[in-house]
Amino acid sequence: MYKGKSLVIIPSYNESENIIDIINDTIKLKESFHLLIVDDNSPDKTYKIVEEEMIKNPKKIFLIRRKKKLGLGTAYIEGFKWAIDHGYKRIFEMDADYSHDPKDLSRMNVFLDNDGYDVVIGSRYISGVNVINWPIQRVLLSYFASIYARLVTGVPVKDLTSGFVGYKSSVLKSVLKENVMFNGYAFQIEMKFKAFSKGFKLIEIPIIFTDRTKGESKMSLSIVWEAVFGLLLIKIKQVFKF
Repeated sequence: MYKGKSLVIIPSYNESENIIDIINDTIKLKESFHLLIVDDNSPDKTYKIVEEEMIKNPKKIFLIRRKKKLGLGTAYIEGFKWAIDHGYKRIFEMDADYSHDPKDLSRMNVFLDNDGYDVVIGSRYISGVNVINWPIQRVLLSYFASIYARLVTGVPVKDLTSGFVGYKSSVLKSVLKENVMFNGYAFQIEMKFKAFSKGFKLIEIPIIFTDRTKGESKMSLSIVWEAVFGLLLIKIKQVFKF
C-alpha cells in the first residue's frame, strides 16, 4: 500500500514514441510521484515498453494492460479504482503525449496537499487562451465547448473539458459510488460536475497546453457530439433526480 503517495494515471493507446520520456519526466519529480499506465492493448506495443521500464523501477511504475481499446473514461475509472485499492491519497490524470507538462504536477500537488482543495484542474482558459500548436478551429471548438459546459452545468470552472486533473481519493470514492455515464470528451465534464455537486472544493490553475508532436490525435467528431448532448442529459438527470 502507498498511503499518502501521489499517483499519476496515464491512459495509452499507440504512444510508443512518447511513453519512455513521459514516464521518466514524471517519476524524477522531487515529490516522488508514482505512475500507472492503463494501456488498451496498443498495436504499437506501448505496453511492452512500459513493462521494460517497470523492471528498472518496480516500486514507482505500474501497468494495467486491457484486452482491447475500451476508451478514455473506462481507462481512468479502472485506474481510479486501482489507486484507491492501493491507498493513494492524491490521484492525477494526465495525457501521454506531452500536451500536459509533467512539471505542472508539482504545482498541482500543493493544492491537494496543503491548501485545502479537493480537485485541482490544469486550466487552458483561466488566464486567457494558453494553447500552442492547435489550429484555430480546434481552439475555438474547445473554448466554446467549455463555455457551453459551464452554462449548462452551472459549475464555475472555465476549462471543464480539461484532462489534466488531480483529485483527493475521497472525491473519487464518492463520485464512483454512482454510475459514470460517459467515456469520451464528456467524461471530464461529468467528473467535475459530480465533484462540484457533492460539495467538494475545486480550483483551476493556469497551464500551457501544447499539442502533440509525436503520434496521432485520438479526437473524433463522435466524441464532441457525446459532450454536446451528454451535458444536457447530465443536467436533466440532476433536475429530475433520476
